[in-house]
Parts: sequence; C-alpha cells; structure tokens
Amino acid sequence: MTTSSPHAAVPAKAAAGEGIRAAARAGFAARGVLYLLIGALAVHIGLTGTREQADRGGAVAHVAATPFGTVLLWALGVGLAGMAVWRLSEAVLGGSGPEGDKAHKRALSAGRCVFYAGSAFLVLSFAAGERGSGEGSTDRQSRDVTSRLLDLPGGRWWVGAVALGILAAGVWIAGRAVLRKYRDDLAWGRLGTYSRRFMDVTGVGGGVGRGLVFAALGLSGVRAALAFDPNRAKGMDDTIRSFAQTPAGPGLLLAVAAGLVLFGLFSFGQAKWREV
Repeated sequence: MTTSSPHAAVPAKAAAGEGIRAAARAGFAARGVLYLLIGALAVHIGLTGTREQADRGGAVAHVAATPFGTVLLWALGVGLAGMAVWRLSEAVLGGSGPEGDKAHKRALSAGRCVFYAGSAFLVLSFAAGERGSGEGSTDRQSRDVTSRLLDLPGGRWWVGAVALGILAAGVWIAGRAVLRKYRDDLAWGRLGTYSRRFMDVTGVGGGVGRGLVFAALGLSGVRAALAFDPNRAKGMDDTIRSFAQTPAGPGLLLAVAAGLVLFGLFSFGQAKWREV
C-alpha cells in the first residue's frame, strides 16, 4: 500500500494559493474596467444629458459594441468570478492581515462574494446572449426588489434596514478613503514615490466618489421606505443622475463621475499591489 507524503500536499497548497491570488488580481482588473466605463458614461451624461445608462448594464453594453466585445465580456465575467472566489476563500479560510480571521471580516467577505458572484453571473449571461440580463437594469431591479420587500410583513422596516446599511456602507467607504485605510491592504513598503502618489490620488478621490454613490443609493431606499413607494428607490444610473438635481448642479455629477473613473484606476493599482 502506498501512502501520500505530507510533503506532497505542500506544492498543491502553494499552487492553490497562487491560483486564488491570480483570481483576485484578475477580479480587481475587471472591476477597474467596469468603473472606468461607468465613470466615463457619467461624465458624458453630465456634459450632454444623454440617456445612456451610467451603470453596470450600460458599461456591459458598450463593451459588447466594441470589436471582440463578446470575448471581452467573457474576460470581464471570468475576472469578476475570480474576485468572488477570492472573497469566498477569505470567508472560509480567513483573510490576510492580523484581523483576517475575525468573524466580522469573514462576514464582510461573504457578502462581497455574493455581490461579485451576482455581477459575474449577469456579465457572463450577457456575454452568452441573454441581452435582457444586464443592459439598463439596475434602476428597474432596485424598484422590483424594493416592491417585493415592501409586500412582506413589516416590509417598510426591511427596506429601511437594507437602505440604512447601504447608506452606512457609503459613509464607511468614503471615510476609509479619506483616512487612507487602503494603505493597510497594499504592499506599501515596496511602492515607489510615484506609485504611492498614484494610489493616494486615486484611492482618496475614487473612494469618496464611490462612497457618495452608495450613500445616495441608500438614501433613496430610506425615502422609499418612509413613503412606502418602491418608485422612490433608485439604481446606480438614477442615483448618478440625481447629483445634477442638487443645488451644486451638473458640477457635482461631474465630480462624482471623475471619482468613479479614479476608482477604476485605483482598482488597477490594487490588481498590482494589493496584498492577497
């Protein structure tokens, strides 16, 4: 009888670790592409008032319209799936850093896994030809989900709780960016002066822009709960457009759009320098 040596498991474990790291870096790159496109669409909206969708569906539709669009969509979908796999590994095995094994960190990774798995599924479905699965859907999806929750017993409280969670996440994202907490997750000691400056500019500007979008999304959900009206809930596209209706006008929309572009660039930096 032959028995496997414990040393044989070491290369296999190392290979699995390398695969997870590669999946995470591909995920950051895919996220960067999506945010760059969403930000660019938002800039176009701010300058022209066009009805293009400044959300995941609009970004996916633009990729599909390019030469080799289907191939690019498959690559984006696989990248987002890689991000989901990495977050799942953090939820199950714990993440890097001194607090990687903490219960709240594992729960956060599990939530992110679900989010990126859903995003990957929608992008891959679009690539496979199911055009209704991605294009122009976030606003409609937000209203549909809100309507279903409002129909549940205590639905107003469910919607309010979810909305407050999203609003708090937006404040948390922006706050971490301002405090430069992202540095804790980067190989900061190995970065040169210009690389650090790039990550600080894109990390702060991108995090604040992304945080504002999430906070505004959550605020629209709170309003939907208070009014018991699912039509008050917004998706990313309607949320981005709503910035132009504030006293700051289109200037705020353009500032948020620039932040989303910066977050896309920041994601590319994370693909290279993030500790995973």
